Amino acid sequence: MEFMEKYGIWRDSKIIDEATRAELLGIADDSGEIQERFYRDLEFGTGGLRGIMGAGTNRMNVYTIRRAALGLAEYILANEPRGRQMGVVIAHDSRRNSPLFALEAALTMVSAGIRVYLFDSLRPTPVLSFAVRHLGCTAGVVITASHNPPEYNGFKAYWADGGQIPYPRDEEVIGYVNRINDMSRLAISANDAALAGGLLITPDESVDEAYYSAVLARKRDQAAIDSAGLKIVYTPLHGAGNIPTRTVLARAGFADVFVPEAQADPDPDFTTVSYPNPEDPKAFALGLALGAKMGADIIIANDPDADRVGAMAAHNGEFVGLTGNELGVLMTHYLLNRHKEQGDMPENPAIVSTIVSTNLTRAIAEDFGAAYFEVLTGFKYIGEKMTNWEQTKEHSYVFGFEESIGFLPGDYARDKDAVAASLLICEMAAHYKAQGLTLIDAMNKLLEKYGYHYDYNISITKTGMEGAAQIRHIMEDLRKNPPADIGGISVAAVRDYRPGYGGLPPSDVLYYELADNSWFCIRPSGTEPKIKIYCGVIGENPTHAAQKARDLADLIVSVIN
Repeated sequence: MEFMEKYGIWRDSKIIDEATRAELLGIADDSGEIQERFYRDLEFGTGGLRGIMGAGTNRMNVYTIRRAALGLAEYILANEPRGRQMGVVIAHDSRRNSPLFALEAALTMVSAGIRVYLFDSLRPTPVLSFAVRHLGCTAGVVITASHNPPEYNGFKAYWADGGQIPYPRDEEVIGYVNRINDMSRLAISANDAALAGGLLITPDESVDEAYYSAVLARKRDQAAIDSAGLKIVYTPLHGAGNIPTRTVLARAGFADVFVPEAQADPDPDFTTVSYPNPEDPKAFALGLALGAKMGADIIIANDPDADRVGAMAAHNGEFVGLTGNELGVLMTHYLLNRHKEQGDMPENPAIVSTIVSTNLTRAIAEDFGAAYFEVLTGFKYIGEKMTNWEQTKEHSYVFGFEESIGFLPGDYARDKDAVAASLLICEMAAHYKAQGLTLIDAMNKLLEKYGYHYDYNISITKTGMEGAAQIRHIMEDLRKNPPADIGGISVAAVRDYRPGYGGLPPSDVLYYELADNSWFCIRPSGTEPKIKIYCGVIGENPTHAAQKARDLADLIVSVIN
């Protein structure tokens, strides 16, 4: 169907509300804008939907939300005999339209006869992951676009284990969503009898309390927390993490927690930051100012749905940022070392990370006798490992992380958890402070012991329909014309994950191993209009390693260009 035909169907549909119709009429003379909004259906990918809000099939709105919810509902009804009774739990973050989209998804599922647990106020994504398991639901949904700019929103779908829907079930759900092409099917028919029949339920505070208990059970050094006198600056960046993270830190025993007042309350416009991503140093501006004023030891920031956390540590009179890889290896070493020292290492311990994360983690895991597993980018693949081991008892999950500041120190959930990770970062800082060390000192000791690893990544943004085509062209050209060397260093091996590799599901990823033990990886982002480049090196010292990684990244960009 051509984009103008789809535009006309939406404009004239009887189920379209008047505000949406007015928005569509407002672009009637702009064929380029119509094409951008209707040249495709917003893709329900392996994690759900994410896109710019607005009217159109290639936008996030109540109708694309209803379509996704209806597809998921019909999949549940066709494939899960007890799914109707087990129900679906739905949460949302602080973004524009998030409460509305959550309600629309809930009513769509209630209309299909499925019980829905709908949180009555914003919750972090990890609370949703926990609640799926805690409530015994067959699926879950969280309305969020994570750390994307304010104009975005999304629909993330979870399965009964609390993880995002894994392969190949994800493709089966996508098939159900893609079959819904008739606009008339998106009219909600939920009635008073259905609502009165107990199909729409508000979870009570017992879910939150159970979640807090599960997170606090992960503490490993209460004595250091009690004695170190750690001063913490914490910012939720206007998102959902404020109450949960501050509650957990307070109950753990951290008394000195300071929050930039301007960033404490939910704000869908993220007024104080240009980009609400704790990977971006600019997001720490207010935290840094408050940290300097209060003499903080550590500054932590959650993204808007509180599944990611970034950190900066005081060191030699300044605050030094820690990358996702650095935080990940610090947590890996800390947890394994605490288990070893306290004599409670689980049987067959395992660490899980992703193919684009640092190789340093493997060296640390092996040093402690723990198995190390690599999975595709996307925390659902880490969650899938956890679920498999829960059933087979083959390994005991200790920790998993993605380099994009996503961490999970425990098996109570199946998605990354910035609330729990914030607690762990502060506990580590207290633990090392008790020894006269900072987190930067601890990281430097790991590099001295295991080698001067340095990992670096950059992104190339390609927006709109033309940008998507350029990204596809880049990936195809690299497959047809693979580089034999990079800057004179020969390519020793290439892994193409598109047909599947090493038992992992198919994914549009190219991974290159170089003759000097460096590596780099290229993949399109699954959530943003970007192509991402990751690289890792081992150098002679920290300065040499950092320069070597940046030089490698520049060479890769020149190859792509």
